[in-house]
Amino acid sequence: MMNLAMDRTVPLGMALSVALFALMACDGKSTATITGSSTPGPRQSSLSLGAQVGQLAFFDKNLSGGKNMSCASCHDPQYAYGPPNSISVQLGSDITQSGARAVPSLRYRDSTPPYSDDAPNPDGVTSNSPGGGFMWDGRGTTLAAQAALPLLNPVEMNNSSKDAVVRAVENGAYADLFRQAFGADVFKNTDAAFNDLGTAIQALETEDLSFHPYSSKYDLYVFNKIGGTLTPAERRGEVLFHSTGVANCSGCHYTGANFNGSSGLMTDFTYQALGAPRNDKSIPNNPDPIPANDDPKYFDMGLCGPYRTDHMPATPDTANPYCGMFKVPVLRNVATRGTFFHNGVLHSLEQVVNFYNTRDTNPEYWYAANNDGTGAPQANPGWALQPTHVPGATVNKYNDLPNSQQGSIDEEVPMGTGDGGDKTLASGTQPRQPGATPVMTPQQIADLVCFLGTLSDGYQPPAAPPTAGRCVK
Repeated sequence: MMNLAMDRTVPLGMALSVALFALMACDGKSTATITGSSTPGPRQSSLSLGAQVGQLAFFDKNLSGGKNMSCASCHDPQYAYGPPNSISVQLGSDITQSGARAVPSLRYRDSTPPYSDDAPNPDGVTSNSPGGGFMWDGRGTTLAAQAALPLLNPVEMNNSSKDAVVRAVENGAYADLFRQAFGADVFKNTDAAFNDLGTAIQALETEDLSFHPYSSKYDLYVFNKIGGTLTPAERRGEVLFHSTGVANCSGCHYTGANFNGSSGLMTDFTYQALGAPRNDKSIPNNPDPIPANDDPKYFDMGLCGPYRTDHMPATPDTANPYCGMFKVPVLRNVATRGTFFHNGVLHSLEQVVNFYNTRDTNPEYWYAANNDGTGAPQANPGWALQPTHVPGATVNKYNDLPNSQQGSIDEEVPMGTGDGGDKTLASGTQPRQPGATPVMTPQQIADLVCFLGTLSDGYQPPAAPPTAGRCVK
């Protein structure tokens, strides 16, 4: 269950030394002792037998084909069970292979419902739409079933078969505990034992509070606890987060109670087509383009392929509303991440919010352009993917989707027309076309980023309120 999102086997087009460095970076802190978190140390007696098995399996490098990576290698407890680096897509057990999707955090996954094309929205107002499931495209039905996907994926745990995984457990240090949890004869049936391993990992993620600690400043604030007072900047950011006519974050990153009563997850479990820029060599000085994108005919289109096959377009030129849709992530601990979107193309929260704000007003900031402009190149903002643009050049907007599939791109506020097609936004302003004024100001973006920082777990209130800093006044 190492890297939830590396879904494609591709050659890694870089030096082996770089691969080794990245592998070490991915695994550098996977065995550290962390209070209140799962570690390879003594089992937590409060966990069920199955969850204790899952805890040991989570840190077991023998479960990878190369005996060199565990689930925790790329889902590090010190990084909210996400990757401990800012690499767009991680390397697997076979370090000559690279994935094609970014690794998400494993925190707050226990509330995710199964995938459905017609899932109800937890807000009780928005109409049904694709929602639920695990992986970026929802094809994992449960946490237990999801664990099998990376274990058998050649660019993740890189095992040749279920039997290889089961034999690694049977010959490992916790084989007796596995028998106690799942039966004395459990290893006689490979399929059953493999499924039991997934069940154990699911039990860990469900029972171990380090996977859903609710220990952020936001939690103290929501429940009116000591130390949970937001600064003026954070409070302004919260207002923006919920503002339907400006940032509109909570339109998808829902904060209310979901189907099992949990609240504040910052997701509605739905899927959106955001048109994230293609993570390839068209981005100047791109430190880690996705190798799969070297093929101009390759497109990762989320719900309609290549890893799901039930929504694939009838023909390459047939529009399909599912194409380009990826799961809306949980925003908790988002400030601790170093990569964003399914392809890891952005590397800071400031970049992400500015992308939402200027994707359609200034596409030249994000997408490569043709050589048909005139005049000298002009500098773009420091947070833009493209460092310069030439006035009048044709921008290859939404360049990570075929032209035939770009009709599904999300246009909710603050992007596009704001309502999916009308010529006037709900606020009465004009559509956000190239050259229009972005809806959010730099100050509003800074405030929103400050609020998102309150969602990080492990918050310890200071002895005295801060009086200086970018997120104070």
